[in-house]
Amino acid sequence: MRVLGSAVLVMEAFIMGFALLLAKDGHGALALALGGVLALAFILTAGLMKKKTGWYVGSALQIALIAYGWVVPAMYAMGALFAALWVAAYVVGKKGEAIRAALLAEKAKQDGQN
Repeated sequence: MRVLGSAVLVMEAFIMGFALLLAKDGHGALALALGGVLALAFILTAGLMKKKTGWYVGSALQIALIAYGWVVPAMYAMGALFAALWVAAYVVGKKGEAIRAALLAEKAKQDGQN
């Protein structure tokens, strides 16, 4: 679960970098600084994914990514796409962890019988 979430966050950092390239000509320093802080926050949050806090911070960053569409309008669509990927990473990750736990329990049961 955390690997998928971390992958989404790192890709979002790259997307923010590209959005900064689009925003550099038509916007002021505040919009660029905000984009840079967001890109850095995505990378740092990827390191927090071992804890539940990482998912909460990552979810807040999804909203911030969509809101950056105010600066670069294409980010509305990209933010929505990555928010969907974020939800998919959580759902698929939870299913994967449940399957792994069941396999480990089955293996432990088999080892106990032998």
